[in-house]
Amino acid sequence: MFENAANDRDHKDTQLTSMLEKYSVVLNQDIIWGDMDALGHINNTVYFRYFEDARLAYFEKSGIKQYQDKTNIGPILANTECNFRLPLQYPDKIHIAGRASILSPKKFKMDYLVVSENMDGIAAEGHGLLVYYDYNAGKSCQIPDSIVAAINSLEVKG
Repeated sequence: MFENAANDRDHKDTQLTSMLEKYSVVLNQDIIWGDMDALGHINNTVYFRYFEDARLAYFEKSGIKQYQDKTNIGPILANTECNFRLPLQYPDKIHIAGRASILSPKKFKMDYLVVSENMDGIAAEGHGLLVYYDYNAGKSCQIPDSIVAAINSLEVKG
């Protein structure tokens, strides 16, 4: 009986690891007790901070942040959504994953995944639509070629 439980656990771990490997950025984080709400689970707004953490890590890894720091041209979040799958509770360790895909010359999409170790499953999935923006001119602009190349390079493995 215990052997079957261990085999089931190994299979589940393999599935989750395989799923996370499809993402360019994966952050590992402990659940914070203070992020729980009166109902005893992580408040829905916290998931959007998880997505933000993955987004900013992606920006750093891809060079988007560095490019924006130099030029004041970078993405602005136009839309975001979250599909809640499992209620997270303290204590737990989570994996927050992010990846991107170019949608048009001015827009790209980010996909997010939050995986719970305690529940061996997906706690949330989400998406974000980002528009490239020239903060000096105050209007949208094309994604720079170097950023398109960096995103495409990161996403080749997925």
